Amino acid sequence: MGLYDAYLATRHRLHDAEPPAHVALVLTERDLLADGAFDTLSSAIGWAFEYGAERVTVSVSVLDRAVAPTLVRELRRLDAPAETVVRGPDADGSSDRRSPDTTAESDADAPVRILVGLGGKAEFAGAVRELASDVAAGEIPPEAIDETDVAERLLFPEEPDLVIKTGAERLSDFAIWQSVYAELYFTDVNWRDLRRREYLRAVLDYQNRQRRFGR
Repeated sequence: MGLYDAYLATRHRLHDAEPPAHVALVLTERDLLADGAFDTLSSAIGWAFEYGAERVTVSVSVLDRAVAPTLVRELRRLDAPAETVVRGPDADGSSDRRSPDTTAESDADAPVRILVGLGGKAEFAGAVRELASDVAAGEIPPEAIDETDVAERLLFPEEPDLVIKTGAERLSDFAIWQSVYAELYFTDVNWRDLRRREYLRAVLDYQNRQRRFGR
């Protein structure tokens, strides 16, 4: 760690505010095509836990659905510092709402979750379809539906505290339901150039904010 990185780390440790417990990283298919991109992802996940996170969610948006299964396969080989669940389209293009090699229980407990090609709009539409099916089956009356019923049918229902996006100020259709009250941090640094200092800047920026949760 360089002197400037050490300075930022010291500022973080001396800060009165809590660091983000749940960090989300928003990536694009192009980000992962750069040399060393998967190593950067592994490091970024490690930095998150090192600086106070208890959970990390990674969203990888893809334009070409045909490459999604390859990305899923490679991400399942990621050298992550904690138990990881990866979800994405199957080879036939259908939505993999449960990774075939995991159970619902391990999905819920995994501290690292990665979504590939499953945009927030599609995820929300899937939750609505499930609710409509439950209503049609008489399992839940329409007037009883609330926010919890929707959240329980999302791929990952937990809401991130901090969302980090590199390279551009847009969310790339990331978790539109879950991130509604998240703190957003955008950096001009491209994913391939992300370093510990950039992550620490994001955490310090988060600690300096007063969260209002829509109030």
